Amino acid sequence: MSNKDNVPTYKKVAVSDLIPYARNSRTHSEPQIGKIAASIREFGFLNPVIIDAQNGIIAGHGRVMAAQKLGLTEIPVIEASHLTDAQRRAYIIADNRLALDAGWDEEMLRVELADLEEMGLDLALTGFDSDEIADIFADDKAVSEDNPYTNTVKAPVYEPKGEKPQLSEMFDRAKTEALLASIHEADLPDDLRLFLVSAAHRHTEFNYEQIAEFYCHADSDVQKLIEDSALVIIDFQKAIEMSYVILNENMKQTYSEEYPENVH
Repeated sequence: MSNKDNVPTYKKVAVSDLIPYARNSRTHSEPQIGKIAASIREFGFLNPVIIDAQNGIIAGHGRVMAAQKLGLTEIPVIEASHLTDAQRRAYIIADNRLALDAGWDEEMLRVELADLEEMGLDLALTGFDSDEIADIFADDKAVSEDNPYTNTVKAPVYEPKGEKPQLSEMFDRAKTEALLASIHEADLPDDLRLFLVSAAHRHTEFNYEQIAEFYCHADSDVQKLIEDSALVIIDFQKAIEMSYVILNENMKQTYSEEYPENVH
C-alpha cells in the first residue's frame, strides 16, 4: 500500500448518519459525556471522529454522544477507509488502550492548573473533577521528599535569559483604560470616583516572566523599586510578612523551623 493510500479523508458528516460499533468495549458514563460536551462547548470540536467508509465509528464514540447531547447536527470526521477489517477492529481497542499508558508530571500539572485558575478558567474544563483537583493540590502531594521546599524556603534566582524587554511587554492596561474611561464619563461624587479609579488599576495585567527578565537587566535602584512593589520576590521572609506569599502547611512548618522568631 502506498503512502497516498494511507492518507485519510477529512470531511464533515451528519451526526445522524454515524453508526456506533456494536462491539465497542469502551464505556462512557453520563458524567464523562458531560465533560466532553463542556469541552466541545468551550473549545470547539477540535478532535475529529474517525470513521470507516460506511460511516461506522472507529474512534470517537464519546465525542459523538457529546455532540448529540449538545444538539450538533454535523461534526468533523476522518474517513480511514484504508484500514482492513482486522486493522479497524484492532484500532478501536488500541485508540483507547494506548492513551492509558500515558502518565502525568504531577508537579508540572499543578503549575499549569494553578496558572489556568489564576487566568480565571474553570478547571473543570480540563476534565478533572473537583475532588481530583483538590487531590492534585493537596499538601501531602504538593510537597514530596525530592522537593527542595521540604528542606528550605528559598527565593528564586533571577538570571538573564535574553534581551531586556520593552516596558510595553511587561503589562497590559487595556481593561484598566476602558474602565477609567467609563468612570470619567460617569457623573459621580469625587470620593466614589477616586475609589473606582483605584479599583480599576487592579485590572492591569502583568507579565511576570518579562518583568523578571527586565529586573535582571535593571540597575540596583530600579531592582529595589521592583522588589518593593512585589513584582519579583527576592526575600521570602519579607514576602511572607507582607502577605505577598501564602504558604501551605508543609512550607509553614519548614518556615517556622528556619525562622522561629517570626512565629507567633
